[in-house]
Parts: sequence; structure tokens; C-alpha cells
Amino acid sequence: MSMADQVNSFSLQGNQVQTYFSTASRAVKRWASAAVFLFFIVLLFGAFFFRIDLFQYSNFLTPKSPKNSNGYPLNCSNESLVRTCKVNYSLAFEAHESSNSSCPEYFRWIHEDLRPWKSTGISRDMLERAKDIVDFRLVISKGKAYVETYRRSFQTRDLFTLWGILQLLRLYPDRVPDLELMFGCGDIPVVVKHDYQGPNASSPPPVFQYCGHADKLGIIFPDWSFWGWAEINIKPWESMLEGIIEGSKKKKWKDRVPYAYWKGNPKVTPNRGDLMSCSVSHKHDWNARLHKQNWPKETRHGFKHSNLEDQCTHRYKIYIEGRGWSVSGKYILLCDSMTLLIKPDYYDFFMRSLVPMHHYWPISATNKCRDIKFAVEWGNSHPHKAQAIGKAGSRFIQENLQMEYVYAYMFHLLREYAKLLKFKPEIPAGGVELCSESMACPEGGLRRKFMVESMVNSPSDTLPCTMPTPFDPPTLQALLERNENITRQVVMWQNEYWENLKKNQSSSHHH
Repeated sequence: MSMADQVNSFSLQGNQVQTYFSTASRAVKRWASAAVFLFFIVLLFGAFFFRIDLFQYSNFLTPKSPKNSNGYPLNCSNESLVRTCKVNYSLAFEAHESSNSSCPEYFRWIHEDLRPWKSTGISRDMLERAKDIVDFRLVISKGKAYVETYRRSFQTRDLFTLWGILQLLRLYPDRVPDLELMFGCGDIPVVVKHDYQGPNASSPPPVFQYCGHADKLGIIFPDWSFWGWAEINIKPWESMLEGIIEGSKKKKWKDRVPYAYWKGNPKVTPNRGDLMSCSVSHKHDWNARLHKQNWPKETRHGFKHSNLEDQCTHRYKIYIEGRGWSVSGKYILLCDSMTLLIKPDYYDFFMRSLVPMHHYWPISATNKCRDIKFAVEWGNSHPHKAQAIGKAGSRFIQENLQMEYVYAYMFHLLREYAKLLKFKPEIPAGGVELCSESMACPEGGLRRKFMVESMVNSPSDTLPCTMPTPFDPPTLQALLERNENITRQVVMWQNEYWENLKKNQSSSHHH
């Protein structure tokens, strides 16, 4: 993937034009003052009519239902409304135009996630078998959402996930089909593929979750942080997207610190603990600048030192997963620093479409320090190429992960899932109806603030992007092989680098 800087120089040549006024006649001079007077009269009338035209034109340009128009008001003063959700916005979905745009390529993975149930469909029995391993059951019936909670998730993951689903129903009223699903809010997928293989195996229970793994089965859904992560002051995604893009403009790539940056909680997994061994010591400098994040301390001090918008200061940023995948991926890639992606075991809904050496630099999980050192050395020796990888990663997030696509992904996933159901969805006896009032009004602080900020205020006037077709097996195989081959090539470069370094060191010792 070599990239060469091309400089095209253009020289423009033209004939010089000279204008002579020496032959001007007295007649022209006599008419000059009259012409000037007429010109000002015309100009005055022109300005008047232009203002009228401009006023009409600006009215024409103003959208009929601007995004922040309050077609869906949040009414927290009516206690009975908050308690019962007996609210009728009477705003039907009227798509004035169908969307001609095709959804991003990562939407094709929806078909792959649902493939285990493609031939059998989903029976009520399959669904009920998931009851003991999930956090809640969600039912959508006639455009309304109902939840039956089995256990509280960690922090407010369930709250903000359900809030996101509610916003989808507000964005596309009466377009999401009736369905019933089970959702697990944990870090790690819970359905093991091996348990459902073999001639006598039963069909796996369908479980919605935030990430996938090669040895697990599950239906991957956007995580709660798109609507805000109140506990650690991470704002809803639209604000973060804008803030990090602005933050990344503060320092040009060439002026950034020429090392790899990571800040996070190293105690989550041994994998992260191992990364901390790449810190600078009196013996080694692995080109990594690693910082422990103390969340309790940050919370006490008002999150002054954890703003992601201020963390685009280094040329390279490290992504390493936590117990499962990490929500940090989208924020790290957005910085336009070259992302050093430590080989993950887990993936979220968009990560599978990232290409090594185009969107990120691959780092081995078992050889972190040496790989990070080489990646930084390579990047500092090939600044244009390193910068291009950083920019491509950032562009992927900016173009493919706007909130409209997050909602479109949810929309298409739920529609495809609903097609597989072989039973009529029912509101369970313990099901509670959800509405914006019942969810946001009882909350306070950042939870309430983030809910209000991420609230969909009126229905969309266009349909979501068009769902792409499934991968055919040869295409999918070729895609996976391409990524493996690129990564293998990087490993070869690294091995060569360390061998040469070893040879040089041994020859200098001999001399």
C-alpha cells in the first residue's frame, strides 16, 4: 500500500492586455455624470428587490421540520404522564422521499450475525431459553416499547440502550415491526457456538449484545455510549464526534508528540496489565507513553483530565480491548493519529470493516512492546504514509458512523430479525411501557442532561439508507484472507527490523 506524494506544478502563460484611454471624447465626459446618477437609482431598486428575494429564498431553504424543532416535547410537569406514558404525539412518519443512498458496507454483517437462525427461524422456545442469561426482554408492539427487566446491568448500560431504542421509534414512527427480543448488557457474549454444534444440538437462543467473538453466537447492537456514558462524563456521540474533530485540528500531525499514547484502566484485564510493561523505564523506551486512568479520582475532580477531545496530542494512539471489546475504539480512530490496534478477540458492529494498513496499524497481542516500538519507528520514518493511515481511520468514522447510520443500522437489524420470528410477539405480564417522560423525567444530573441532548425531537422526513446485500461465501473468504495477508506482511517487516538491529548490535560489540 505504498503512497507517493505527487506534486503537480502548473505554469500559466497569457498575453498581456493593455487598455488605452487617450482617445476618450468630450461627449463621453458629458454623459458620465448622468450615467452615474442612473446607476445609483438602479442599484437602489435592485437592493430592495434583492432583499425581498433573499427573504423568500431563505424561507424556502428552511426545512419544514428542522432537527431541533420540538415535535416531541418532553413533559415532566405532568406526573400521571410520567407514570403511565399515556402520551400521543400524533406525528406520523411521512417520508417525502426515499433514501437513494446505500448504507455503509459494515451493514452487510447484519446478515452474518443472523445467519445461525436463517434456515430455522426463531421460535418462542429458542427465545425463552435466553431468559436466564440476559438483562431484559424488549417488546415492540404497534410502535411502542415495553421492557421486562430480569437483572440490573452494570451502571446505566440498560437505561441508555433502551433510551436509544426509544429514540429510533421516535425517528421512524410505525416503521419498526412488532418484535420480541432478549438483550444482554455484559462485556462478553454469552452463547457459546460449540454448545450448539453436532447432529443432536438444539438451535441457539438469539441474544442481542454489544460485541461478538469467533467462538460465540450473538446479534451485535450499537452500545449505550452513543447516547452518553454518564458515569464517566462521555457525552452523546454527536457531541463527541464534533468535539474530537475540533480537538484534532488543534495540533498538526507533524507537530504532535512522536510516540504512541494510551490512557485507561489497566486493571480490567491481564492484557492491559501486560501493555503497561511497555512503559518507559531506565532499561527500555518502547516508544509508548502510557497513562493509568483513576476513575474515582477523576469523578471527584469533575473529569478535568479525561476529556477525549483533548487527547489528540500524539502521532499514534493505542487501542486495546477491555474484558470484551472497548467503546474507546471510535474515539481513538477519530483523532486522525495513526491507530495502533492491538489484535482484538472481540469486535463491535462496525469494526469488522476496518482494513489493516489502511485504517490502522496491526499490533500483536503477544508481542506488544516490540511491535509498538517498530510501528512508531516506521511511522516517524514514513510520516506521509503514517499520517494517511491516521486520516483514513478518522474518515471512516466521520463518514460511516454518523448518528443517522447508527439509527439506520438498528432499524435494518430489527427489521431483518423480525422477519425470522415464527411467533406473535406478546407484551409480558411484567412488561413496563417506555416513553421519554417515564425514562428521562425521574433522572437527574448527567443522565437527564445526556438523555435530553440525545433525544430525537421529530420524525425523520426521509427513509434510512438502503440495506446492502449479504456477502457471498467467496467474497467473505477473500476479505478475511486479505486482512490476514496484510497483517502477515507487517509481521515480516517487524521480524526483519529486529533481526537487522540484532546483527548491527552484535557487529558493533565485536568491533
